[in-house]
Amino acid sequence: MGLTVLKVEVGNPVNPGATEKLEFLIDSGAIYSVVPANVLEKFGLVPLSEVEFRLADGTRISRKKGWAMFRYGHKVGVADAIFGEEGDSTLLGAFILEAVDLALDPIKRQLKELPMILG
Repeated sequence: MGLTVLKVEVGNPVNPGATEKLEFLIDSGAIYSVVPANVLEKFGLVPLSEVEFRLADGTRISRKKGWAMFRYGHKVGVADAIFGEEGDSTLLGAFILEAVDLALDPIKRQLKELPMILG
C-alpha cells in the first residue's frame, strides 16, 4: 500500500479567505493533523493546550495544540491541529477528515465524500 499525499489549504477560521496550500500526508490512523507551527502562527492561530505523544521507539514528546481551518475543494472544516516542530511530518488526520465529511480511498489514493446519514 502506498502513501497518499494531497494539497490541502489551511488557515484561520476567523478569516477563511486567507489560506496556505500545503502538501499533507493523509494518515487516517492519526487522530490529529500536524501543521508547521510557523504556518499556523502566520495566520494568528495560538496554541490552546499541550498534548503528549509516544513515538514508535517509546520516546515521549509534547506538542502544542490549537484549532485550524482546513479546505479541500469545496469542503471546509475546523479541527484540532498540532503545532508541528522541525522534523515533524505534515499530516492530515482523522478529526479533520470527519469534520469535512471525507474518507481516504487507499486504493485510488484520493479522498472521497462520505455519505451523510441523519438518523
